[in-house]
Amino acid sequence: MTAKIDVLLVDDHAVVRAGYKTFLSLSDKVGMVYEAERGESACQLYNQYQPDIVIMDLSMPGMGGFESMRRLVSRDAHCKILVSSIHDELVYVTRAIKAGAKGYITKNNSPETLMAAVYQVAAGNTFIEPSLAQQLAINVASERGASNQFEGLSPREFDVFCLLAKGLTTRDAAEKLCLSYKTVCNHTTAIKEKLGIKTLAELALVATRQGIIETFDRS
Repeated sequence: MTAKIDVLLVDDHAVVRAGYKTFLSLSDKVGMVYEAERGESACQLYNQYQPDIVIMDLSMPGMGGFESMRRLVSRDAHCKILVSSIHDELVYVTRAIKAGAKGYITKNNSPETLMAAVYQVAAGNTFIEPSLAQQLAINVASERGASNQFEGLSPREFDVFCLLAKGLTTRDAAEKLCLSYKTVCNHTTAIKEKLGIKTLAELALVATRQGIIETFDRS
């Protein structure tokens, strides 16, 4: 008898977790399904249950998806992470892969795509949503990687960048990420230095060119 796939769902929206759990429960290949609403609890549950695959959202309060992936992979190099996100820009896909994700799909996909991704990643393969995989291939082939501009940003700096680009104030960003105001100010200073910009207006311009503001407006 083939062992079933144990899954850890990480998403701060209970409705999303419930929907995913329903889809997963329909498969006779899936075993236990654990749930976490934040990266901090996800790391604890992963250590406790050692699931076969982690389905990870990117935009969450607290640690956030990128930092959560970095920590999970640093603790277990064989950790299999499938990102499921509203974000469909290549900058998110490439950063997720570099953070350790083995797969990436968007939340508007069908249950069939979700299950196909789960099976592939759990089996040790990679799975990128077909439309994104095509864009990624074209992007690499043309050597026009828009995400290269953000390679120097840490996972948390990238989270702060996206929120400020959306128009949140430093205090609002700090509250959303569960960080201190001073910490976000320090991140903002580092972001400006790394991107070679001086004002939040320039930051917003960079984000607009890469489609990041438009992405967040859909969230």
